Amino acid sequence: MSSMSFPNLYTHRKVAETKAKSCDICYRLSTSVLITPDSKDFFYICPSHLKEPAFCTPKIDTEAIEARKKKELEEEIERVKKEYEERKKKKEEEKGKEADKGKEKDKKDDEKNKDKDEKKDGKDQENSKGSRSTSREGTKSPPVEEEPRIFELKPTFYQQRLLKKRQAEIAKRNRERLQDPTFFPSVPKNLP
Repeated sequence: MSSMSFPNLYTHRKVAETKAKSCDICYRLSTSVLITPDSKDFFYICPSHLKEPAFCTPKIDTEAIEARKKKELEEEIERVKKEYEERKKKKEEEKGKEADKGKEKDKKDDEKNKDKDEKKDGKDQENSKGSRSTSREGTKSPPVEEEPRIFELKPTFYQQRLLKKRQAEIAKRNRERLQDPTFFPSVPKNLP
């Protein structure tokens, strides 16, 4: 009995459309499969059944969620650093061009340009903040809640899975016994 038991943790996976089989509950074709981590048990299931509270409960992996958030945060930091470096280079190039022009113009013009640049930089930063938020929305779709991948079956369904697995093991053992020639008794050789 212990060799047939398996943990009540199932991972939700998708298979190809060509490999679709009938759902164990409603018998419709489904490409969703629930499988145990050690691959001892699996069955096809409709995704709609995974949302039913009477069938299973999702197991949320908080460590994986935290790791994913941390990774996204690091990627965001890297992106912002690159953006900052690019802006810094552009400003240096603009200042270099302005220095060439400044030699030709009076000091009064230079002071006016600096004032304008400071105002422009302030506006650019405000615009870039606004454009950054719009560019995020444009490049990334709104954050979609990722469906849970690990589920725990309710006790009744889990017991059904165990019973099915036990019956399959017994049927396999019986088939092996029937194929063994020593399983049947031999014909008596002595006369009574």
